[in-house]
Amino acid sequence: MKRKSLSLRLLFSTGFVLASFFAIVSVVLERGYKESAEQALRENLKVQVYSLLSAAELTRNGQIKLPKALRDPRFSDPGSGLYASVQSSKGKTEWHSPSAVGLTLSPPPQIAPGKFAFLLDDMGRYVLHYSVIWEDKRRKGREFIFSVAEDSQFVSNQVSSFKRVLQSWLMGIGSVLIIIQLVVLRWSLKPLRVIVKDLEAIERGDKTRLDGVYSTELEGLAGNLNALVSSERAHLERYRNTLADLAHSLKTPLAILRGCIETPELNKKTALDQISRMNEIVEYQLQKAAAKGEKKSTGTVDASVVLDKIIGSMRKVHSEKRINFETRKPESYKLYCEEGDLYEIAGNLIDNASKWCDKKVKVSLQNKNQIKKNKYKFLLQIEDDGPGIPAGQLEEILKRGVRADQNIHGHGIGMAVVNELVGLMGGELFGDKSPSLGGMRWKVYLP
Repeated sequence: MKRKSLSLRLLFSTGFVLASFFAIVSVVLERGYKESAEQALRENLKVQVYSLLSAAELTRNGQIKLPKALRDPRFSDPGSGLYASVQSSKGKTEWHSPSAVGLTLSPPPQIAPGKFAFLLDDMGRYVLHYSVIWEDKRRKGREFIFSVAEDSQFVSNQVSSFKRVLQSWLMGIGSVLIIIQLVVLRWSLKPLRVIVKDLEAIERGDKTRLDGVYSTELEGLAGNLNALVSSERAHLERYRNTLADLAHSLKTPLAILRGCIETPELNKKTALDQISRMNEIVEYQLQKAAAKGEKKSTGTVDASVVLDKIIGSMRKVHSEKRINFETRKPESYKLYCEEGDLYEIAGNLIDNASKWCDKKVKVSLQNKNQIKKNKYKFLLQIEDDGPGIPAGQLEEILKRGVRADQNIHGHGIGMAVVNELVGLMGGELFGDKSPSLGGMRWKVYLP
């Protein structure tokens, strides 16, 4: 798998989750098993205590006496790991098993008669203490504490053995689950690989569109990609046609210029006329290439959202002017048009208003019920408080390369693009003086 592969990312993610889960399960099961082993050991030590009680006798002088041979032979084997002792309430050792010879047993805690105390002492032994009151023949009671201890190694060995088995099983199960997950991922991501292969076929020219049978979740993506491919091909075809037209149109002026150069006397006026003509041709072809095309009847765009995005951008671009943008529009307004065309129209108008304004720009959006012209359903108004444009220059502003002020940065084609797109969409563009702000007001009517 490649480093940036989606399958690899998913595999690592699921592997991390599985590893974390198994680690938690291992800790919980190990702890539970250890507690269970300690509980079983406690029950076993309790049986040993009862066994000592049944074998113990109280002598006439009040001493505890136990037989040399006890039921569990480990009590008779020194260092066997199982030890027993009997202590008086004053802490004196009355008796200890032969297995405890040479060992120091921890003193018992203070416990009430008839109660058990199970603990792990400082020597690493599990000890069960039991307090009992023993009455002699004179019915005088004496308190003794019976203690049985066993090395913790027994429990540790059990836990270690369980841990090894548990980890082996969990690692085996985890490995199997990772393999299964890998297979599931490859099967789940197969539709993506299919659509990638189809895209590669389109790139090679073997296909013209995505025409395979794709998963439900990918049908929308396939449709959008088909629309993108068709759009790019349409644009490419238009650009090719434009270049062909441009090359054809330039042939005649170039031939005349060549003739001027080859003649003994250079006809300067003819050369300038042809250069001017070539500039006009190039400008005309650029104008054709900039037009997006007629308004589409399929697909809608939320004009309110587009305007909000454009205004947000303008606030950043012209932040030094601290422009006050006033908007009057519905929260949502669906318009049947291409989103890019609406961006071109509104973006150029709002950008121009931001450049020319003093401090305020007003943007309003009206629907069919608010428009006096019945044949239109959409009206976009952009107003500013700038100096405005004289009425006699409005027609010139809509031409490419013409700017109202040469000191203002720009190429002079923005308003021409707006005018062309509005015309292609079947609308109308009007410009006049803003009655409320005193600057320029542009009205865009769209059907």
